[in-house]
Amino acid sequence: MNQEYKFRKFYTFAYNFIDFLINMKIVFATGNLGKLREASEILGEGFELVPLTEVGITEDIPETGETLRENSLQKAQYVLEHCGCDCFADDTGLEVDALGGAPGVYTARYAGDDKDFNKNMDKVLYELQGLEGEARRARFKSVITLMVDGEPHFFEGTLEGVIAHEKSGNGGFGYDPIFIADEYPGLSLADISEEQKNDISHRGKALRAMAQWLHSRR
Repeated sequence: MNQEYKFRKFYTFAYNFIDFLINMKIVFATGNLGKLREASEILGEGFELVPLTEVGITEDIPETGETLRENSLQKAQYVLEHCGCDCFADDTGLEVDALGGAPGVYTARYAGDDKDFNKNMDKVLYELQGLEGEARRARFKSVITLMVDGEPHFFEGTLEGVIAHEKSGNGGFGYDPIFIADEYPGLSLADISEEQKNDISHRGKALRAMAQWLHSRR
């Protein structure tokens, strides 16, 4: 019986270890299903993203930093303290030159704490009335904080473009309907396919850098 117990224990360990090597499980500190889907598609095989609800976190995670990096780190540390597992968090901001870099860290709450992106987009469009061409220059920036063995590692990505004059497209999420990337003139991020968006997106660049770093450690 003792030998059988030892065998089962070894088999369980070996199975879990092989599963870890094949599919690394990481908690993604987001409640945004669009972000979760996008990250899963970009990272591809070899990674299994675990949503916050599966580790018992259903409350809003505090975001009180003054920079994207500070907010990203704060969210990742919050998850680490609550579940004690490897995790990552991102903070993404839209920076509009004509608005002095706003919305920036207030991107999700630009028009209020209810995080209504239709209202957020309407506010940006209203504030840019009368501006044309390069005067509408903007960019998305993403900063990812990955916590591995309790240590933070940072990865960043940027997507340049301009703000459209009106909403367009049915895809994407957030500010996608009013952001025209330099790679696709005349089309908003909500007009192009998810595959096209993932190839160029700010978050995609940061996620691929994170995935490359993780693969290098295996």
